Amino acid sequence: MIMVIALDYEYRVIKSKRKTAAIEIDEDCNLILRLPLRYSQKSVDKLISDHKEWIEKHMIIQREKQKNKIILSDEQIKALRSRAMDIIPERVEYFSNIMGLKPSGVKITSAQKRFGSCSGKNSLCFSYILMQYPMETVDYVVVHELAHIVHKNHSKEFYRLIEKYLPDYKLREKMLKRR
Repeated sequence: MIMVIALDYEYRVIKSKRKTAAIEIDEDCNLILRLPLRYSQKSVDKLISDHKEWIEKHMIIQREKQKNKIILSDEQIKALRSRAMDIIPERVEYFSNIMGLKPSGVKITSAQKRFGSCSGKNSLCFSYILMQYPMETVDYVVVHELAHIVHKNHSKEFYRLIEKYLPDYKLREKMLKRR
């Protein structure tokens, strides 16, 4: 990993055996370039220049998120975790019965960057962070992860399955992205 300054941007370079370049703004507002191993400096300069507007826009978005970020006390985390352990398994059971799907397990995690996940063995994980959102969004994440038992991707069929049980899923999904 290399830290570089060019075209008025300080950025970190991560090179790997990938075929395409990717630009990322992390939660601390750092610009990260994920590049193929033989990517030239000229190509980097062009990448940054071509995506200058996108970079600026997402830097502003990330700074706003940082400003609005809520720091939780240990007591608040404990309360959210406890609430999640009471509510989420219940919601999973409710929707499992309706959808005719059975996860191999349900866990509550401390994940900060994702609300839920479904393993290859159909074990579901949910972050206690979900408890800071309305129940409609909790139900959306539960149905989303249950749908991964059938579809291990985000295909049209995957979203059709979600829509079958939550016709307003797009609205619920937007509620999650507002924070």
